[in-house]
Amino acid sequence: MQDNPTQVPLWRQLQGAASLLMAVRNGQSMTAALEDVDALLRPGVQSLGFRTLRWLGRAEALRLQLARRPPPAEADALLCVALALIWTEQDAPYTAHTLVDQAVEAAKRSDATQHQASFINGCLRRFLRERGELIARTEKSPQAVWNHPQWWIDRVRKDHPGDWQSILQANNTRAPLILRVNEQKTTQAQYQRALAAINIEADPVGRHGVILAHAQAVSSLPGFAEGHFSVQDAAAQLAAPLLLESMNAESNGDKRLRLLDACAAPGGKTAHLLELMDCDVTALDIDARRCERVTQNLQRLGLQADIRVGDAGRPGDWWDGQLYDGILLDAPCTASGIVRRHPDVRWLRRPTDIAQLAGIQAHLLKTLWPLLKPGGSLLYCTCSVFRAEGDNQIQTFLTHHTDALLKPSPGHLLPQSGVGKTVFPDNLMREHDGFYYALLEKRSR
Repeated sequence: MQDNPTQVPLWRQLQGAASLLMAVRNGQSMTAALEDVDALLRPGVQSLGFRTLRWLGRAEALRLQLARRPPPAEADALLCVALALIWTEQDAPYTAHTLVDQAVEAAKRSDATQHQASFINGCLRRFLRERGELIARTEKSPQAVWNHPQWWIDRVRKDHPGDWQSILQANNTRAPLILRVNEQKTTQAQYQRALAAINIEADPVGRHGVILAHAQAVSSLPGFAEGHFSVQDAAAQLAAPLLLESMNAESNGDKRLRLLDACAAPGGKTAHLLELMDCDVTALDIDARRCERVTQNLQRLGLQADIRVGDAGRPGDWWDGQLYDGILLDAPCTASGIVRRHPDVRWLRRPTDIAQLAGIQAHLLKTLWPLLKPGGSLLYCTCSVFRAEGDNQIQTFLTHHTDALLKPSPGHLLPQSGVGKTVFPDNLMREHDGFYYALLEKRSR
C-alpha cells in the first residue's frame, strides 16, 4: 500500500487518522475501520494511519512526557497522530509547522476536541522547542525505541535471540507491492517486460513473483482484468510449490491429485495450486463472504475450484469421506509476520492470543490429519514469527503422531531476512514477510 496522501486538506486527513487510531485502541482492525472513511479521504487517511501505527510507541512516550495525565480519548488520539508524524518530518510531504497548524485546525473543527485545541497546540509547540531532549528521553523506553508493545518485544527476543532487532526494525518499514504471475497465461519474464514497456520498474522475486520498485494501483497494471497476476507476498508464494513438489516426488502417474486448501480465503494459495497443476482443489473457509471473494478472484484468473463454506475443524459438516492426496493448512494465527503490511496488528494483539490461537492450530492439525491419504502431504503454514505457532507447534504434533514425518521445510522465515534454510536455492528470495512452513508426510502403516 502506498503512503501518498491526497490533496484533501491535511486537517481532515488528521481527523481521519485519529479516528483510525481510536478504532484500533478499541480493538477494531484498521482495515475494517477504513471502510467507514469517506472514499475521497481514504488514501490520505490510510497513509497517515500507517505512519502513526508504525511509530505509535514513540508517540505515546512523547505524549506521556508532554502531559502526564492523558487528555480525553479523541484529543489524545489526535495528539498522538501528530506526534507520530512530526518526529518523522524528513519523510513527510509537509513541514513540522504545517503539521502543528493543521493538527490545531483539526481539533478546532470537531466538537469532541475543540476545547482541547490550545492544549494540543501547546504540546506540539513544546515538542518543537525541546525536540532533541524529549526524543532522547524516549530512548529509555523499549516500546518507544522499537514501537512495539513490551510483551511483543520480549517474545520476539526470546524466540529469535539473534534476529530480534532486525525483525522489529523490518516491521517498521513499508512492505513493497509483490505480484505472483499466473503461469497459465504468461511468464515471470514476459510480465516483467510488459511492465517495462510502460516504464514500471520491477525485478523478479522467487520463481513466480515480481516486485515493483514503486507501488501502483493494482487494477491499472497490465493484464489485471485478464488475470495475468495476483497480489501475493513472496513468502506466501512458496506454499503451492512446496506442497505440489512434495507429491510429484512420489509416483502419481496420470492420477489427478485431490487437494484441500483449508482456511482458503482470499484464495491466493488455491489459485496458485491451480495455476501450477491441473488438479481438483477444494477451497474451504468458514466465512461465507470471504468465500465469495475466493470465487471472484478465481473467476478473474480463469480458474475453478470446489469452494465450500465450512469449519475446517468440523469435517463432518462438509467432508465427503474421500481422502486427500495433499492438504494445505494456512492456519489462523497472530499475523505477527505481516506487521509491515498491517502495522495495527502489534497494537491489537494481546499476549493471551498466542496460546489461544496455538490451541486452534493444534486442533486443526489433529482434525485434518485423518483426512490425508497414507503417503500424502500436509503443508502447515502460518504468517507468524512466534515459535508457539511454528516450530513448537509442529514438534508437539510429531510427538503425538508417529505416522507423521517432517520433510525438508523452510521453517521460520523472518521478514526481509532472506529465505532462511536453503530449501529452494533458485528462488532468489531477498524480500518477504515473516512466515512459517512445515511439510509433513503421512507414513504408510
